[in-house]
Order: sequence, then C-alpha cells, then structure tokens
Amino acid sequence: MDIEQLRAEKRIAILSPVAWRTPPRAYAAWETVAGNIAEGLVERGWENITLCATKDSVTKAKLVGWIDKGYEEDKSQIPPISTALHISKVMEMADEFDLIHNNFDFLPLTYTRLIKTPMLTTIHGFSEEDIKRVYHDHMDTYFVSISDADRDSVLPYVATVYNGIDLSNLTYQEQAGKNLVFFGRIHPDKGLNLAIEVAKKAQVPLIIAGIVQDQNYFDECSKHFDGELIRYIGSVNPVQRDALLKEALANLHLNTIPERFGLVMAESMAAGVPVIAMDLGSCREVIADGKTGFLVNNVDEAVEAVKKIDSINRADCRKRVEDHFTIDCMVSGYEKVYQQIFEEKEKCLK
Repeated sequence: MDIEQLRAEKRIAILSPVAWRTPPRAYAAWETVAGNIAEGLVERGWENITLCATKDSVTKAKLVGWIDKGYEEDKSQIPPISTALHISKVMEMADEFDLIHNNFDFLPLTYTRLIKTPMLTTIHGFSEEDIKRVYHDHMDTYFVSISDADRDSVLPYVATVYNGIDLSNLTYQEQAGKNLVFFGRIHPDKGLNLAIEVAKKAQVPLIIAGIVQDQNYFDECSKHFDGELIRYIGSVNPVQRDALLKEALANLHLNTIPERFGLVMAESMAAGVPVIAMDLGSCREVIADGKTGFLVNNVDEAVEAVKKIDSINRADCRKRVEDHFTIDCMVSGYEKVYQQIFEEKEKCLK
C-alpha cells in the first residue's frame, strides 16, 4: 500500500497527555509534540486523523476528549483519575482506528493485549527506571525513540524520529542579542543553578523563563535573582518565547542528566540562537558542535564557550533545524514508520 493510499484510508489516533492543553499555552513537551504530529499529518494530506486530548485542545484534526482542562491547569482534578479516564476511553473506541499513536508513556501499553488495534509508542523518556518493567513486558508492540542516545538496550525500536517544531512562531534573528537565556522546565535535571553560575562568571545577563517543577530547587536558585544580572520572568507562551529569543546571545542548556531530545535547543536554533549544552545524551545529535553551538563538560568550559559564541553563524543554526527538526521532517519519519507497521500487519494476515 503506497503512502497516498494510506493517507486516504487509514484512521490514526494521536494519543496526547492531559496534563495540559494540546498544544500547551506555555510549556509542555509531550503535548507539544503530539499536537505537532497531528497537525503535520493533516497538512500532509491524511484524511482521518483524530487527536485524543483535553476538550479545550486546538487542532485541525478531529478532536475527541473527556477531560475539560488539563489537570495542571485545573487543580481540582486528581491526576491519576484524569489519566486513567482519558486513556481507558480511547481504548474503548480502539476499533474505530487502524493505529493508535501513543504519546502518553507506559500506561496505554497495558491495554495492548486487550484491543485489536496496533499501537505505536513514542518514548519521550523514562521518568523513572521502574517504568521500564511495563515496556519490557510489552515488547510485542511498536516503539520509536526521539534520539539515538535515548534508547533502552532491550526494546525493539522501529526507528528514531526526531521531534519536530513549528517554525511559524519562531522568528529568525540575524543579529545576536545581549542576554543569555534559560527556558523550559525548572528542575535540577536542567541545570539552572549551573546557568546562573556561568552568567555570574561571564558577567553576561541571564534571563530565565519556565515552569517550576521543583519548588525547593527554584527557591534555592531564586536567591541569586537580582533583577539585573539574573532575572526570572515566569513561564512563557510561544509569543513571549519568541520575544525572549530575539534578545538572546545564547541559550544555556546545562543539563545534569543525559538529554532525551531537548525541544528548547531546537527552538533556540530556529531563532538563530546558538546553544551551549552539556555533552550528555542527545545534545550532540541536536547541536552541531562548533557550528550551531558548543558542547561542554563543566561550568568553566561553558564560560569559555560564551566568550567565543560570536564565532557561530546564526544562519547555520536555523538551517540545522530546517534540515532535521521541523514538523514536516518529523511527520515524514512517522509516515515511514506507519507504512512499515501496516505492511507488517498485511503480511501477518496473508
């Protein structure tokens, strides 16, 4: 079956999380990617795409949902209850789809032997090591990794498909700004404390934006916020993020654990902003070291990278995203995966 026939005939459900709206109003990586997949498939001519997300989500695909608002936006909800309700309802209608594309971690896997519809799971990261027990118990399904670095040694992956970002709300800036920026999740994994240390040693202003995922960690970091050299502006929506990047000299992404993909790195480069990142996990897949940013191993190396950031051609940053990390690049990769799954299913029926 060629790709045009698949686009016309196959019914695909994109299962998004329900912590936030899809796409999120501010920051939420999994909802962002799920939304981009749905929109990208519709844009490429898929006629039967259903986005399973919160009821207030926005999409050109068909939208189905049972949760009015994301549980992070409506604190009256108990998250496991909303999660269980959302996933179980999708599984109840599984026969209406030819493939369920799961972007909601491990729990949907526990339904795969109770439904006939095949499931593809994009693994956006293992939040806890013990989650792998579920994945290892369901290796008779399909998995995609979001980077070559972020792979479990046991799982039978179909492919690696890099996350794709929406370039329409990221303005390329040929001229560099004057600030270092940090944005995304404020959590020890993302190394905000290291970014603050770099800014102080380099004496370059740092603007911080993002959602607080670890309040104690944020409180410790906030002791360094002085409103001038180190400034926190809260969580930002896409328009505010674009404004932030217009003033950016470089993005400090000093992750303390192996990065799984790193949407903020791609988003920064799309605006022409080079990235200084720890050489852990996927960072060397996303960044072209010495061309679109610098890979470092510690704070002192990061400070030296700030000093030579003017050597980066900002046009190269944008081009790397255009070549590898757009919605169209991502959806093209998923089309190949879908085709492989459907061809395998057809062979099994013969």
